[in-house]
Amino acid sequence: MSEILKSLIDIVGERGVSNAPEELWFYSRDPGVLEPHKPDYVVLPKTTGQVQKIVQLANREKIPVVPMGNGMALTGLVIPLKGGIVMDMKRMNKILEVNEKARYVVMEGGTSQGVLKAYLQENYPNLRHSIPDAPPSTTIAANVALHGQGRLTNQYGFNSDMVTGMEVVLPTGEICLIGSPSLGPYWFSKGPTLPDLSGLFLGWLGATGIITKLGLRLYPNKKIRDVELFVTDRVELVPEILYKLSHLEMLEDVNVWFQPKPLVFSGNFHVTIFFTGDTEEEIEFKRKMIWDALQEFIDSKDGGFMGVQYMKNMLLEMPGRGIADFADVPKGGGFEYSGPITIIEHYPQYAAKVIELAKKYDVLYASAARLIHGGHCMMFSISFAFNRNNPAMMQRVKEALDEAMAFALEMGGIPWKPNFAEQKMALEKMDPAARKLLKMIKNNLDPQGIMNPGNWEVN
Repeated sequence: MSEILKSLIDIVGERGVSNAPEELWFYSRDPGVLEPHKPDYVVLPKTTGQVQKIVQLANREKIPVVPMGNGMALTGLVIPLKGGIVMDMKRMNKILEVNEKARYVVMEGGTSQGVLKAYLQENYPNLRHSIPDAPPSTTIAANVALHGQGRLTNQYGFNSDMVTGMEVVLPTGEICLIGSPSLGPYWFSKGPTLPDLSGLFLGWLGATGIITKLGLRLYPNKKIRDVELFVTDRVELVPEILYKLSHLEMLEDVNVWFQPKPLVFSGNFHVTIFFTGDTEEEIEFKRKMIWDALQEFIDSKDGGFMGVQYMKNMLLEMPGRGIADFADVPKGGGFEYSGPITIIEHYPQYAAKVIELAKKYDVLYASAARLIHGGHCMMFSISFAFNRNNPAMMQRVKEALDEAMAFALEMGGIPWKPNFAEQKMALEKMDPAARKLLKMIKNNLDPQGIMNPGNWEVN
């Protein structure tokens, strides 16, 4: 093992490698409820060439490699289940190019959401990217690799749908360009009209390669951003409300949420509607369209718009801080969720399941669903908070989340950011031919089985 350490130091320098117990402790866990597993080494590359050499070493010595963004996914996706090397990408954080007219950016694989947001605000204030509700230190490559969502999800889909090209180090150490950069200098398209190879890496949770460069679509940064909040106490009406709103085809983001605390929110379902414009006239036109779309629910006294002035700034924050606040309600700062992707018609059944699980396992709940790509589907978040100093409470949360995922699969949903146990549940239910195809892809790309082992493993 000392020879491995020496080899890593030769690649990245002494300050870029550690096997100190306190470092290994930190990199063995995430903020969720899964058991920690210590790596053998932590390494922080600065270049694609260094990533390549590390992977070549790992492939030669058959050492697991776990690529890591900021480790904030909560569901154990960067916990080194079989030890090995955790590759922290944080030092690869440069913005390499912005094409303003073609509206794309190219960056290194460790670039954070906060870095890109600040760079665009300073240099290209008329452009923006889809910012997720996660800490600014979370990385963009990790977010797209697990099909993350942001404030433009209703308009344009998952953040992975916004990828325009990739540079990937394969498990064998080869460097591969995906999309238009494989043919020329421009990063404007990840696939069409070529065979779209990005799907070999997006959604695989680092089990098929390491993203070292990434192209991402940018979008107009409108001058004004506003929000409305619609409230109903009839859960069975939520799918129709979401359908009416998505039919407008002009909303930036639509979320529906419910929670028992504070009491002012208890018993109601809140639909947060975000919209943008370049003039006050445009904003007021869209506001009128939103009100008109939901007027029938107001007339029947089944819902109404809630004044938002006292919490408008909080609602318009990007990223929002509500999740972090919820995590500390039971004290101890613990929070995890199951977030299946499903159809909006199933909202009432999922809402009932959240309340059932919270009561059964005696845990505090909250739920927030988000429309995806104009309402074609939604992410339904089944969220539980816990005290990290209370192992019994953490175990109850884990059992509740397992049951939530089993329910989602029974309902025909698909897992979002699934941990290794949820991946196995999905694989058991999956069409056998699809499962066989996954195995073939993984075995061909990663013949030594070194990339984030334990994730998307097909027996």
